[in-house]
Amino acid sequence: MDPVNRGTGAPKLVRAPKTAELIADRLRASIVRGVLKKGDTLPTEVELVKQFGVSRPTLREAFRILESESLIVVRRGSRGGVLVSAPETSVAARHFGLLLQMSGTTLSDVYDARKVLEPAAAEMLARRATATDIADLKAAAGELALLVNEGTEQADFAEWSAVTFRFHDLILERCGNTTLELFGAVLREVVTRHMERAVATSTDHVEIEKQFKNTIRVFTKLTTLIESGQAAEAREFWASHMARAGRSMLWGDLGTETVIDLFF
Repeated sequence: MDPVNRGTGAPKLVRAPKTAELIADRLRASIVRGVLKKGDTLPTEVELVKQFGVSRPTLREAFRILESESLIVVRRGSRGGVLVSAPETSVAARHFGLLLQMSGTTLSDVYDARKVLEPAAAEMLARRATATDIADLKAAAGELALLVNEGTEQADFAEWSAVTFRFHDLILERCGNTTLELFGAVLREVVTRHMERAVATSTDHVEIEKQFKNTIRVFTKLTTLIESGQAAEAREFWASHMARAGRSMLWGDLGTETVIDLFF
């Protein structure tokens, strides 16, 4: 049966891919599968035009598609050429962030997702943590302790927030699940900006210092649970912490603010 538009019963028009898109698909597949590796140089335009049987404008349109995906870098001039690249996490973060903004996603919505995923990552990390993972978790907690112990008189609370989220980063980065790791990476800028906003809107520096000191104790406790391999306990402890932290991070109107409010 032909696809139809629901409600009208009329045949649904299916757009045929353009030639440039088909070429981009073939080159993309070669890059993703590792046939073409980062740093490789593609054949010359003349060779590719002959290989694909297309015009130069069509080939260049395919290049623009791949360049927008950060899969290639086009160098102009006498030393020009097309180099295979690899997409940076920041590219995905930028696109994902735009989707969150355009969808009117609230900060509470983002935090709810983190409350589901981070405790699961903590449990996974406790089952597989290496000595290096434990050392890095302790180092992140120690770095925060050094900052907090200096006091709030000349404190850079944005730096405190960034160091705090580094610990959260490690949980997702080292849990052994690439999907969770990338999820954390694409939300990094959103979350760090939110933390900075939450701290900046509070004028009670004594309370801020108290919360960060408690955070250090929490980080130390979680690290102990992970180091001893207590996976279920690590998950339960981190879920409880994130629930409490959410109440302080999303106070007032912060929870109903949208992601776009952080950037504009």
